[in-house]
Amino acid sequence: MKAGQWDPKAQKVVINDIAKPTAGPNQFLVKIQSASLCHSDLILDLRPDYAVTLGHEGVGHIESIGDAVPTKDFKVGDSIGFNYFIGCCFECDGCMIHNLRCETGNQKLQGFYVDGFFAEYAVVDWQNAVKLPETLDMSKSAPLFCAGITAFHSVDSCELKAGDWLAVIGCGGLGQYAIQYAKAMGIKAIGLDINDSQLEMAKKVGADAVFNSMTNKNYLEEIKKLTGKGCHAAAVYSASNAAYAGFDFVNTFDLTTGKYRIKADSTGIPQRMKKAVDFTGKHSIQPEVDFRKIEDLPQMVADMQAGKADKRQVVIF
Repeated sequence: MKAGQWDPKAQKVVINDIAKPTAGPNQFLVKIQSASLCHSDLILDLRPDYAVTLGHEGVGHIESIGDAVPTKDFKVGDSIGFNYFIGCCFECDGCMIHNLRCETGNQKLQGFYVDGFFAEYAVVDWQNAVKLPETLDMSKSAPLFCAGITAFHSVDSCELKAGDWLAVIGCGGLGQYAIQYAKAMGIKAIGLDINDSQLEMAKKVGADAVFNSMTNKNYLEEIKKLTGKGCHAAAVYSASNAAYAGFDFVNTFDLTTGKYRIKADSTGIPQRMKKAVDFTGKHSIQPEVDFRKIEDLPQMVADMQAGKADKRQVVIF
């Protein structure tokens, strides 16, 4: 089968012919429908010294079911999405916090240290899987299983009410998802970025207002005028270190007296996925995407590295 891999010897992304995997115990073999590129995929200098298939955002159909899968909730042919951790026990105290903290020590990160989803087929642990709602276009759904779920958890955990204001800092793939989730929850959303094309996308997916924080020197005053006194919460989705510079000045007295709260979120554990996926399906929330072929993956990576990708880039198999 075809697979997009990081070649550590050549130091570049290549398309290789590799063996089709088989489902082991507690696993599904999945025929990948689509896989999408995430900024995390660009962490190439920390890869192992062997070729590994990239990609940790994917969806597909169950091709076969391995031995010892205890559930009858899934069957061959089901459309599923999945988290990208493999080898975890999914039950220990560590796994209830984050699967990378599994107490067995057997956890692996697909797309980084073991083969991921930029391939025609992949194996996933069944505990990681969730059925896709019929209201979602499967070809556009791969970004949901990292960017989308992360964005949902972060907006949901802000504990805002309808009519409140949320500042979305960074209007790439995660930020665009966050704006759509906020609007579906009745929250007013402001998009902040330094890329005008991404700000245009933010408006297209529903932002109430957008500001270029580099070219508009008065954006803070304009936000205060628009909202009355400022946003009730801000969520940072930028890959730039500058977006997090304010955290260097956290005041513990302000924290303890409730002036602000600081939270962090991610895709989380599989037990949290269903809420996010069901909400996404109910409101038919999907990202703007560019459809590509597996042969385009090297150029996709180059475009993202150069900051030229204003939509999620999705490989269709």
